[in-house]
Amino acid sequence: MTSEAGNAGASFRLLLLGGFRLIHQHETVSIPRGLQRIVAVIGLRPGATRAHLAGLLWPEAAEDRALSSLRTALWRLRQEPNCPLRTAGDTVRLDQQVQVDVDDLVRTAARVRDGGDPRLADAVLTAARHDLLPGWYDDWVLLERERLRQLRLHLLEHIARSHLDAGRHDEALQAALEAVGAEPLRETPHRLIVQIHLAEGNAYEALHAFYAYRDLALRELQLEPSPAMAALLGDILTPIRDAPARRTLDRRRPGESTSGPVSPRPAR
Repeated sequence: MTSEAGNAGASFRLLLLGGFRLIHQHETVSIPRGLQRIVAVIGLRPGATRAHLAGLLWPEAAEDRALSSLRTALWRLRQEPNCPLRTAGDTVRLDQQVQVDVDDLVRTAARVRDGGDPRLADAVLTAARHDLLPGWYDDWVLLERERLRQLRLHLLEHIARSHLDAGRHDEALQAALEAVGAEPLRETPHRLIVQIHLAEGNAYEALHAFYAYRDLALRELQLEPSPAMAALLGDILTPIRDAPARRTLDRRRPGESTSGPVSPRPAR
């Protein structure tokens, strides 16, 4: 659609998390699957040049052929009355007022990192539980999917720390558990769970969380938890580790040294 088209605006939402949907005034706009790729990549790469878009969408084609395919796809999209694309010179973008759910996640993460109330992120984190464009395997989708996955993980961990620092232990634990659910082998949220339980005075829960992660890491990665994680429980784990040695000493008979039984002296 050219820059003269005037039916785009805030009534449009482009949803890419959990699957492609373009919504106009609460109604889904029907766009063929092949053309959805064009709209999606433009939503993720605002203001990209035609050459860049063509290279992303047809990476194995010669440049001229890829640009020709892009021109054909854009022409087809211009026939859709409710497709809010804009072209300006060599660039193609969505109308600036179109809301994209991926942008909501990125902006919210930035606000929370800058000190905003972490509870403002609840809505976008709910949407971000879904992968970007599941079932799509283009290289540009895979790269962006991993970037957003990492962004969500770091946001959840930041939120958990913020709640922990503020003494909101229940909310901190929920955020940390959600991060564990998203990436079970990542140590950072498990470490946060241990810290939250310790802050609440729940030594048993902290130990349980530590050993649950230790068993998982040994089984799946053949790795021990990091020294930083073990150090959180130093005051609790040291007596546990020393207990077998103490029990051995307690079982020794009187007259035995810690190095073993005392041998009788030979007769002169």
